[in-house]
Amino acid sequence: MKLFGSAKPDAADRSTTAVAVEPTVGGVCLQCGMAAIAGTVTFCRRCGLPIGATPRATAVLPSCPVCYATVDDDGRLASLNRARPRVDLVAHMIEHDDYPVGDDDYLESLRAGDLIRIDRWRAPFDLVRRYLVTGAFEGGHRRTYEHSAIVTAMSQLKRWGPGADIFGDQAEWQAARAAVTELLERYHRGRRTAG
Repeated sequence: MKLFGSAKPDAADRSTTAVAVEPTVGGVCLQCGMAAIAGTVTFCRRCGLPIGATPRATAVLPSCPVCYATVDDDGRLASLNRARPRVDLVAHMIEHDDYPVGDDDYLESLRAGDLIRIDRWRAPFDLVRRYLVTGAFEGGHRRTYEHSAIVTAMSQLKRWGPGADIFGDQAEWQAARAAVTELLERYHRGRRTAG
């Protein structure tokens, strides 16, 4: 998933580059994740904090839109490349080009607007993607979701697993669980072969 038109070298240039992604420490606000446009910018235009300064203790820290990981108190995340130190949010998002969380191209092929088609059902795309990546189907305290067979299946899979024998189970729920399990396996199989 490409975000913000990353300036990552293409495959031909990568062979001559020792590290594909350089850390952007000093060029990113560690509180909100906003990248500085030019090297001469010293303060974040979004939150007013000096670029590279430790976030305020009361700040709501940003999350990666790809893997939903929230930055730590220092405004950084562990690098996906184990040879590198902790990185800021922008460098972390660029690393997802080399370390994808799953097969997002396949997932996008199932998309129908804001919904995703899974077999014969439809469910909110963002909710299903969050479930596939994190295993959590609650999107937070401010997010509401549409109740459907897919959302019910995700809830049942989280609670009891794919092979559960559920009292009062319905054929529709069984089929939806099977469809979500198949999607989950296909999504992560793509990640292993691509990454």
